[in-house]
Amino acid sequence: MRARFLSPITAVLVGLCGVVTPLSAQNQAIIAPERPSISVQAQGSTRITPDRATIRIGVQTRGATAATASAENARVAQLVIAAIKAVGIGAEQISTVNYSVNPEYRHIENRSPEVTGYTVHNTVVVDVRQIEQVGRVIDASLGSGANMINSLDFYASNTEEARRAALAAAVQKARLDAEVIARAAGGSLGGLAEASVGAYMIPMRRENVQMMRGDMAANAPTPVEPGTELLSVQVTTRWYFVPGN
Repeated sequence: MRARFLSPITAVLVGLCGVVTPLSAQNQAIIAPERPSISVQAQGSTRITPDRATIRIGVQTRGATAATASAENARVAQLVIAAIKAVGIGAEQISTVNYSVNPEYRHIENRSPEVTGYTVHNTVVVDVRQIEQVGRVIDASLGSGANMINSLDFYASNTEEARRAALAAAVQKARLDAEVIARAAGGSLGGLAEASVGAYMIPMRRENVQMMRGDMAANAPTPVEPGTELLSVQVTTRWYFVPGN
């Protein structure tokens, strides 16, 4: 009778095979099939009424020299700021930006341009926190020496409640759309698997205002209507799909 001997390497391999087989079976039992799902994007919107405004008021002066034009601009700007404060606007709501001094030239043929004077531009920015003060600020500014109203922007100071309302509307719309898809696919909609919220922009409406000092009618207050703005939020959702029987 012939004896059969296994080499050490063969014995080890046989032993490993005996160990690997149950481990692989265990791993296969842990991995579960991925649940089917439906992904939907939706947008919700709500309207808000602006309760604040930013006004940019222009002060422009001219002079034979830069110093003269600058001194006159400072004088007029101080009068404008004083008039704005008299309406009830706090000093912390007023700032000046875009200050510039520019020469004015006269062009003569075959000669170098000749400086004829200087123009100084200054912009007074007012953050109006009570919307009913907007018209009075405009009138007081133009009445005290300002030359222009460069822009008027309306905005809402507190958008959190409106954002949440828009967010709820977006999720509700996403769910309704997902239910339609699930029924069309022959099943039903399960619970929410995940959701994410996209960035939203705080709406701001800019009035097309280019009012000059001469445009202001005597004793006629400037009418102001802030209107409403649309705030929108987008959500991305994934819902579980329950296949039909």
